[in-house]
Amino acid sequence: MGRAVSACKYTPRTAALIPAITLTAWLGDAQHALARVHVFSPAEARIEAHALASYALGQPRVWLVAHGDETLCAEWQQRLDAALARRLAGEPIAQIVGVREFYGRDFKVTAAVLIPRPETEHLLEAALTQWPAGARVALLDVGTGSGCVAISLALERPEAEVTALDISPDALAVAQENARALGAALRFVEGDLFAPLGGQRFAGIVSNPPYIAAADPHLAQGDLRFEPALALASGVEGLDTIRRLIAAAPDHLVSGGWLMLEHGYNQGTAVRALLTQRGFVQVETQHDLAGLDRLSLGRWA
Repeated sequence: MGRAVSACKYTPRTAALIPAITLTAWLGDAQHALARVHVFSPAEARIEAHALASYALGQPRVWLVAHGDETLCAEWQQRLDAALARRLAGEPIAQIVGVREFYGRDFKVTAAVLIPRPETEHLLEAALTQWPAGARVALLDVGTGSGCVAISLALERPEAEVTALDISPDALAVAQENARALGAALRFVEGDLFAPLGGQRFAGIVSNPPYIAAADPHLAQGDLRFEPALALASGVEGLDTIRRLIAAAPDHLVSGGWLMLEHGYNQGTAVRALLTQRGFVQVETQHDLAGLDRLSLGRWA
């Protein structure tokens, strides 16, 4: 949420430049515009319009409802219109408002990191199921980005020693800020995959790696246009980084340790084959709420 704006006062100059409307009227206009440009449902458009208004005015949604009949002054309307223009131009709302919820917590988001998505909560839940409360284990998140998975692990399993690794120093800076804001204790390491870890081994390695094919047209559409390409695309099939992870992970897993990877909806068969070929056992693919392949895992025996 943005900083709360000061009370507005009209001046003859600004009042003449922008026709006055109420906050409720602006929200209605914004919803129609969002639905038309982004093909949102009415409910989706309403949520985004309120999120933009909360950010622009620095006020919670309940305040927007209570002050809906108030006439907007020029300063407030300019703030609202500027935020809406960014969204209509395609900029992700998470980057505009600077935050996205993940597993019930708010994480800071910038253009340096992937926007946390609900699908990735399945990766976190798989890890939490594997290592119950009280487990004193070392866990590694490769390609941590905003830190949403690693920080959530550290908060949900405070007895575990969690390490968050990313090749991007800008992404790590965001993750460290999120950890401080949420009070999570974990270690951050910069580097490419396992390179900076030496011979350290873990009971579990989790990762939401880049897995989109480099030529996939979706990379030029929607929110993906504004997210870091390094964290999205990985080779002709989208499997280059996953292959590297599976090949190198055993050198950093204790006996019986688990590797858990998020991947694309059509990559389950390929990832299971790669895990099996490398020597992992108990290999399986889990589905998301839509019934699509979402993550594959295997145990290093």
